[in-house]
Amino acid sequence: MMVMKQKFKSRALLLGTILLAGTATAQADEGRQLRFDTAARPSWALQITPYLWAASLDGSVSPFRRSPTLTVDKPFSEIFDDLNFGGFIDVWGRRGDYVFSANLAYTDITDSRTSGPLPVLDGTQGVDGKADTRQFTASMKAGYRVHEGEREVLELVGGLRYWHISNDVNVHYGNISRSYGESFSWVDPVLGGRFRYRWNDRWQVQVQADIGGLGAGARFTWELLSVVSYNVSEHFSASAGYKALGVDYRSGGHVFDTTMRGPVLGLTYRF
Repeated sequence: MMVMKQKFKSRALLLGTILLAGTATAQADEGRQLRFDTAARPSWALQITPYLWAASLDGSVSPFRRSPTLTVDKPFSEIFDDLNFGGFIDVWGRRGDYVFSANLAYTDITDSRTSGPLPVLDGTQGVDGKADTRQFTASMKAGYRVHEGEREVLELVGGLRYWHISNDVNVHYGNISRSYGESFSWVDPVLGGRFRYRWNDRWQVQVQADIGGLGAGARFTWELLSVVSYNVSEHFSASAGYKALGVDYRSGGHVFDTTMRGPVLGLTYRF
């Protein structure tokens, strides 16, 4: 009986030693794998995408302070007739789960179908004219990656959007013609997010949107960008989609209540 107990203890001790050794080896391997993954993962991930934007414009604007509002309507079918330029640059960066974004956009649209009353013409209704609207926006946002699945990613961000508007209006009524121009600017707080879904190694869809203003600058503003991207190589991808940007600003005698929308084409560089 003593011999059997000693054999049992010896085998138990041997089995325990093997289990401890295996556990230590697995922990060491896991530690090496963790260190490898951490070393392989870049500290910063950054992508820059310049876009061309064929934007239509409709809404109401006041060409100068406290002037009556003029109706501006540039439908999609006439985009290329008077679109002087439309484009923006979109930047997204990430460090761990923290993200930031920046966006610079500029559009210059001329509408020859502007109409409305102007006081210099004694309030005459139905005055025809031409409006040249130049719009510049600059956005900065920061946030957090709240979800990362096998194929999908969701990030929430908040920040500020700066607006600068320049309006030049030329009006004609009979033998009378007048020209007006004025610029104004403001800043809006915005909250939004970005969702990406990867179909495979080549194709993915991305949607980003925000809302803001809420009386701090504009009464309300919103933005939506939806694109489908194709990875041409490790660093480059091509994108096509649609963007819309709306704002309702009424302050200090100025009115700029417009919506711009249209298709976009972009080329992304990742590094």
